[in-house]
Amino acid sequence: MKKILFAVLALCFLVSCNSHKEPEIAFYYWKTVFKLSPGEREVLKENDVKKIYIRYFDVDIDKNNQPFPLAPIHFKEKINALSVVPVVYIKNKVMLNQSLDVALLARKIFDFVNKINATNQISCQEIQIDCDWTLESKDKYMKFIEVFKSISRKKLSATIRLHQIKYFNKAKIPAVDCGVLMYYNMGKIAPDSLNSIYDRKIASKYLPSLEKYPLKLNLALPIYSWAVHIRDQKVIGLKPKIDYKSLEKDTNFTAKMNLFFVANNSNYKGGTFYKRNDVLKIERVTAQQIKDMSADLESHMNTYPEEIIFYDLDEINLSHYEKNIFKQAVARF
Repeated sequence: MKKILFAVLALCFLVSCNSHKEPEIAFYYWKTVFKLSPGEREVLKENDVKKIYIRYFDVDIDKNNQPFPLAPIHFKEKINALSVVPVVYIKNKVMLNQSLDVALLARKIFDFVNKINATNQISCQEIQIDCDWTLESKDKYMKFIEVFKSISRKKLSATIRLHQIKYFNKAKIPAVDCGVLMYYNMGKIAPDSLNSIYDRKIASKYLPSLEKYPLKLNLALPIYSWAVHIRDQKVIGLKPKIDYKSLEKDTNFTAKMNLFFVANNSNYKGGTFYKRNDVLKIERVTAQQIKDMSADLESHMNTYPEEIIFYDLDEINLSHYEKNIFKQAVARF
C-alpha cells in the first residue's frame, strides 16, 4: 500500500513539475492606419486575444543625417478591450550613424510614443523595440536599450533574429525584460524555388542554439505572404499582402507549379505594370508549416513562451487559414 501511495505521489509531482500554461495568442498590427475589419475583430474574439502589438512608427535617417519618425500610426477607432504594446522599428542604419546621440534618440522615441498614447487615450505597460542590429551597430544599440529602459520605466521587449541567437556571444544580448524570436525571413529573396519567409532546413541550423540562449523568449510566427516580381530571372520588386487566390482567377496570368504565375500579356494589376513573361513567385507559409514551427521550437526552447505573436493581423493574411490554426499552434507547447 505504501509503495502504491509513493508511486502516486511521485507521479503527481512529475506532472506538476512538467505542467505549464499554454501560451497566449497575440498579433502584430503593421499598418499605418488602425481600423479593424469585421474579420480581424472576429479572429481576436475567437482566440481570446488580450494583447496586440501595434507598429507606432519607424525610425529612419533624413537628408541631414538625423533620425526622424517615419509613417506614424493613425488611429481611426478606439481600442477598448485590448492591451496595447507600441512597437518602434529602428532601421539599422540609424544605429550605424557615427554622430548618433543615443540618449537623445531614446528620449525622442519615448516622448513620441507618449504623445501618440495621449492623443488616442491609450495606456501601455510595455514597449517593444524592433531592430536588426549587426556587429557594427551592437554597441550603440545595447546602450540605446539601457537608456530607453531607464527613461521609460516600463517593461521592455525587443525582437531577436535567429542569427543573433546563434552568435549571441558576438552579437550580445539586449538588456530587456523579454525577447521575441522572429521565426521568419530566413532566406534570400531570389528568383529560385526556395521560400525566403520560412525554410525548415535553414531553421534547423539555428534551433540547437535556442537551448543555450539565456534571455527569456516569446515567439513571433508568420502568417503573411508576398509575391516576388521576377523579370528575365532577376528580382525587380516585392509585392506584400497579395491575394494569390485572386491570381488563380486572373486571365492575365497562368499558374505554374509551386505557386509561380506567368504573365500571358503585358498588363497592370494593383498599380504595378507586368510585362509579358514576367513571373510572380508567391511565398507563403502553410498551416502545416506553422504547426511544424511550433513542434520544432517546443523541442528546442529552454523555457516555454508565454506568448505566440502572429505576424500580422490582416484580412488577406487571415483568409488563407482555417480559424483554428492559431489555437493549434499554441497547443503544441
